[in-house]
Amino acid sequence: RTIDGKAWTKVNANCGSTSFVVPDLISGQEYFFRVRAENRFGVGPPAETIQRTTARDPIHPPDPPIKLKIGLVTKNTVSLTWKPPKNDGGAPVTHYNVECLRWDRTGEVKETWKQCNRRDVEETKFTVEDLVEGGEYEFRVKAVNIAGPSRPSATVGPLVVKDQTCPPSIELKEFMEVEQGTDVNIVAKIKGVPFPTLTWLKASPKKPDDKTPVLYDQHVNKIIGEDTCTLLIQQSRRSDTALYTITAVNNLGTASKEMRLNILGRPGPPVGPIKFESILADKMTISWLPPLDDGGSKITNYVIEKKEANRRTWVPVTNEPKECLFTVPKLMEGHEYVFRIMAQNKFGIGEPLDSEPETARNLFTVPGPCDKPTVSSITRDSMTVNWEEPEHDGGSPITGYWLERKETTGKRWTRVNRDPIKPMTLGVSYKVTGLIEGSEYQFRVSAINAAGVGPPSMPSDPAIARDPIAPPGPPIPKVTDWTKSSVDLEWTPPLKDGGSRVTGYIVEYKEEGKEEWERVDKEIRGTKFVVAGLKEGCFYKFRVRAVNAAGIGEPGEVTDIIEMKDRIVAPDINLDASVRDRIVVHAGGVIRIIAYVSGKPAPTVTWSRDDRALPEEAKIEETAISSSLVIKNCKRSHQGIYTLLAKNAGGERKKNIIVDVLDVPGPVGMPFLTENLTNDSCKLTWFTPEDDGGSPITNYIIEKRESDHRAWTPVSCTVTRQNATVQGLTEGKAYFFRIAAENIIGMGPFTETTKELVIRDPITVPDRPEDLEVKAVTKNSVTLTWNPPKYNGGSDITMYVLESRLIGKEKFHKVTKEKMLD
Repeated sequence: RTIDGKAWTKVNANCGSTSFVVPDLISGQEYFFRVRAENRFGVGPPAETIQRTTARDPIHPPDPPIKLKIGLVTKNTVSLTWKPPKNDGGAPVTHYNVECLRWDRTGEVKETWKQCNRRDVEETKFTVEDLVEGGEYEFRVKAVNIAGPSRPSATVGPLVVKDQTCPPSIELKEFMEVEQGTDVNIVAKIKGVPFPTLTWLKASPKKPDDKTPVLYDQHVNKIIGEDTCTLLIQQSRRSDTALYTITAVNNLGTASKEMRLNILGRPGPPVGPIKFESILADKMTISWLPPLDDGGSKITNYVIEKKEANRRTWVPVTNEPKECLFTVPKLMEGHEYVFRIMAQNKFGIGEPLDSEPETARNLFTVPGPCDKPTVSSITRDSMTVNWEEPEHDGGSPITGYWLERKETTGKRWTRVNRDPIKPMTLGVSYKVTGLIEGSEYQFRVSAINAAGVGPPSMPSDPAIARDPIAPPGPPIPKVTDWTKSSVDLEWTPPLKDGGSRVTGYIVEYKEEGKEEWERVDKEIRGTKFVVAGLKEGCFYKFRVRAVNAAGIGEPGEVTDIIEMKDRIVAPDINLDASVRDRIVVHAGGVIRIIAYVSGKPAPTVTWSRDDRALPEEAKIEETAISSSLVIKNCKRSHQGIYTLLAKNAGGERKKNIIVDVLDVPGPVGMPFLTENLTNDSCKLTWFTPEDDGGSPITNYIIEKRESDHRAWTPVSCTVTRQNATVQGLTEGKAYFFRIAAENIIGMGPFTETTKELVIRDPITVPDRPEDLEVKAVTKNSVTLTWNPPKYNGGSDITMYVLESRLIGKEKFHKVTKEKMLD
């Protein structure tokens, strides 16, 4: 039971031993326990615990402290720091004990560890005092919890106690950025013995060299610690943005460090005054300049408010503008307004800038009249009207124009455009369509601005709707060829026909040194002409004029001066599009190579094949501009490189054409061998054809026939290698085989086996020898002859065995002792 409760709770169902672990207790709760023994007659009286027991984990002394280090050493003190133990033994560390051991090099004094602290050390640092100057000491620390002290930490030392000296050094962040209104702690870590004198300086980021001492007050203060110096800025302001420099000085030297502090906040007010770019009865356009202080963050937008001058309440207008220009809409004419503008960044909205009061009103009138418009580009159903801006725009930019027309016989003006015509920088032009051919029209125009439509202009001069006709423009001629007495001219029609179809051309020429142009007798209908009857060796210029219903147009001249002499042009060869540089023909087809040959004088043309004469079947067909080679019913032997050579006084030109003739393959390569494999199959081997027909062999076709039959039977359809196994043959039968190669063109001729093949097992005993005869007899010898067996059993005959028997005896006896091959 708990110490506060009165009822006992049974813990176990049964327990046969004299110990038991009680589970499910509440950590930190105090309990009493009791035990009763039980036998077959019942339960005995209880035995209770006298002391209360707290449910908690076992507690041990902590581990030793770690990372014990020596800090500042003077002539009679040593500063120590350490880290708490990794394991506190199950209970919090309550304090630490610091011990020291003084070394005695003489051995006169007994060396013992002594506790240095009179009070419990609760922090992880301690300054040992009252040490003897010049003495050597070691130090260690013990952690203590409610279970007792730990084992001592690793010792530090020995060290000689005396004053230390070192020049100052500073650790300081280079940059800090905080939001306006927060407290700023600029902490500098200081080292130096003796402890240095510290000074804080401040400079503007724009003038980093203009440093002044920091003035300390309720807003800015300096706090010096054991090894730190803190500059505390309470409730930071934008004006605290600066470069801060701390300087440390002692008798061993000087050190300084600089840090940039940015205080971010709301922006300052925009730069005024607010300008009124335009004032209308229902809207005003205002402009301003960005604030000098953006709060340390980019301006995201501007907030604009308005109020009537005789009221106190500000009304929001917009918070969308990102530029320093905005048009405030929905104003009431005649009312006086004041506008307020505030810049905004991610930290909030800044201070406002107010405008001077301004009245919503129109400051302009309707525009004045335009000058009298002019009419151009007249056709039978359209005219282009041109006009300039009016001299006076009424104080507001021209936004458009209304254009009107009327026939000279009528009185009513009709508007031409549905929407106002947009103004243009260099005068306005508008094409009026839908006019009636032969009618006479006048036009007038009115300008529009924000105040309305101005008065109309004076009417334009009357103009009749009809297509204009003028002589055509100049053709573009060129000389394409010449001889010693003639010139070939060609030209392209003029770009402008003057509004009437070109009906012909006039060709003129002039001898150099003469003033007058001579005209060719007749008017030319086409765009080519040969001028003949010119003087050899003279220089001439040429020009062409176009003619239409309006008359003769301007001349177009040939830029070059032509000398009358025969022209020499080196030969040129162009193959027909069907030929190119390579042609492929099937055997039996037609080889036709068409080449267009040009040059002056006309070149001589020579054909050859592989630098030798052409085949007998080749025929040459020539025209004035071409030379063709034709071979009908071509063969494989006709393939090769055909060369066309053209020569004249200007040089020579050669063209090679590769001709491939594709045909079926030739017969397979010999020998064509057969070989028995089993009693129902055989193996065939052969070589690829010497001529594949110009295309790779794709297949071999094998056929068989029995020696006593004439009909051939297919064996296989697809064989790509140079050997094959024929199955399904009949044992003892004799067969012939034949094979043909195949490519994409077709199948070549068959090649047959030269002798029949009898199907047997590959190696057996040979058949009996044939035609055994007695050729001579003596008193003690017999001469015999015979022929080899018809079948050698699949292997060469190695020897013959000769046997004999006496008439009347049954048994044969071997006569020969040595190998007999005869």
